Amino acid sequence: PLTAAAVCLAACIGISDALAAPAGADIAQTAEPIRGVNLGGLFVLEPWITPSLFEEWAHTANTPVVDEWNYCAILGKHECQSRLMRHWGSWVQEQDIATLSDLRINTLRIPLGYWALAPNGSDPYVQGQIPFLEQILNWASKYRMRVILDLHGAPGSQNGFDNSGLRGDIRWTKRPSDVPRTLDALASLARIANQNPSVVAIQAVNEPANWGVSKETITQFYIQAYNTIKSIAPQVTIVFHDAFLPASEWESLVPRNLTDSILDTHIYHMFVDDVIRFNADEHIRKACTDGQTIRNFNQRTRTICGEFSLANTDCARWLNGFQKGARWDGTLPGSQPVANGASCHNQENMDAWSDNKRAFMQRFAMAQIQAYEQGTGWIFWNFKTESADSWNYIKLARNGIFPTPPIGRSLNVCPR
Repeated sequence: PLTAAAVCLAACIGISDALAAPAGADIAQTAEPIRGVNLGGLFVLEPWITPSLFEEWAHTANTPVVDEWNYCAILGKHECQSRLMRHWGSWVQEQDIATLSDLRINTLRIPLGYWALAPNGSDPYVQGQIPFLEQILNWASKYRMRVILDLHGAPGSQNGFDNSGLRGDIRWTKRPSDVPRTLDALASLARIANQNPSVVAIQAVNEPANWGVSKETITQFYIQAYNTIKSIAPQVTIVFHDAFLPASEWESLVPRNLTDSILDTHIYHMFVDDVIRFNADEHIRKACTDGQTIRNFNQRTRTICGEFSLANTDCARWLNGFQKGARWDGTLPGSQPVANGASCHNQENMDAWSDNKRAFMQRFAMAQIQAYEQGTGWIFWNFKTESADSWNYIKLARNGIFPTPPIGRSLNVCPR
């Protein structure tokens, strides 16, 4: 998830009629909106999703182990490989995919780092992800689900977030080898798509930060990415993140005649001070307003909300970075509590939620999926977590917070 501004939407690139559906999918499945989840925390580690992997450093002052790069650097390749092989084989099980299918999820977005696809031997990262990915793709076909392969981490980090693999400075595109290696990774994804009919789209890169990489550089990369993927897998749709830029910034791409494209925007309610202070009704109103914006952009370029959650606090442990606190209770350095006495205690423990909190969460879930289905659909972050319940789709849906099936178009939380 991003750690910057709330809604940044861009009217991007050209457009296909729809995401293709897997072989054998019926017309209804092809025509329905994307209703998806992210398989985050699998091939790109995030301490807040799977804190058990990072727990041994939880109380080590100034530890460098804040992301996957440093996780492997400190453990060494042999031990890192051993631990991650166990993780890759356990975090996503066939039962998870079967459950998601039962919950009427139709799309999986799978984040991967470049190091799984086009590794640099001098990096501390380890490989071995692809057989586990192919197993998931086979399950997706079995349960008739569509897959978006998402390049979530680029060489040098495209945004400085831990979810890029390397937290800190934004160095992507700064070295001559960065873009060619990124394109090599996308070429690998395109070849995987050719062998797996469940793969219907490839995301060029997740959340490139316009404050660290210029719009011109991102634009040029998107054109190269499109050409690279299409030259190998012409049938797939290309997904472009908006880079947190407004629509006017993307108009120059339209004459490039890029087709078979989808715009991806990510919407969160807890990373910006004014939004995290919203009351319940204001969160609902914001979701509905975001839906109107998506609807307007979707008329010229198919637009999805590729990441969102039900969190209205940033209380998930380490959400803001390993060993970092929260804005909500003022434990994040430089922050003040959102209100006197604001506490993170049990904010992410569904079993402790009050009836009012549960009712709000249900309404918030319905407002968001109704809003985002005014576009081409939505993909919730995340399919599950170890302890952050407002980010755990399976747990939320099993407990009636999300409706099953999650048909946003049938809901009436937002004004029509």
